[in-house]
Amino acid sequence: MNTIEKEVAGYLLDIGAVQLRPDEPFTWASGWKSPIYCDNRKILSYPEIRTKVRDYVIETIAEHFKDVDVIAGVATGAIALGALVADKMGKPFIYIRPKPKDHGTGSQIEGVFNRGARVIVIEDLISTGTSSLSAVKAVTDAGCIVDGMVAIFSYNFPCARREFEYTTSLELYTLSNYDALIEVAIERNLVSEADLEMLRDWRYHPETWGK
Repeated sequence: MNTIEKEVAGYLLDIGAVQLRPDEPFTWASGWKSPIYCDNRKILSYPEIRTKVRDYVIETIAEHFKDVDVIAGVATGAIALGALVADKMGKPFIYIRPKPKDHGTGSQIEGVFNRGARVIVIEDLISTGTSSLSAVKAVTDAGCIVDGMVAIFSYNFPCARREFEYTTSLELYTLSNYDALIEVAIERNLVSEADLEMLRDWRYHPETWGK
């Protein structure tokens, strides 16, 4: 586990972007029950942390990708971060809707790009990976080349790892993840040993946990 993973996990806990509530689980839009809720949009309200996260994303892109033409943000959580990254890098920015809009031009991708452009997609959160990979498909269907994705946080669900590692050839890099978050939470005495086993069980069986 690298220093940045734990540092970013610490930021998320510091600003309340991550809430751990094992005794009163959250309900996700999917219907899954969860002892944790992560809202990375709160980062935008903290200029110093926002800048650090932006710069870590840029460093990740510079380290792993070359010839980047366009930065894309996945709506809505990664639009602002993607725009900040694109601005700092001096690159064009586009964003991807979950589905084509039902009015006007019917576009799913907003912004200007050329076919054949090499695109890096920015995400705020990876859960199952389904919506993230759907956004990637929209960009490739539009004639661009998606070289990879950079996200702030991943739950490291096995289903998401399978999607990225075996179903697609897309390179995924995340600044932090569930394992780093739990490690920092333990160090800060935010979770008990009794809660730890439950949190680990949820990560491996999120679709059935709490039912």
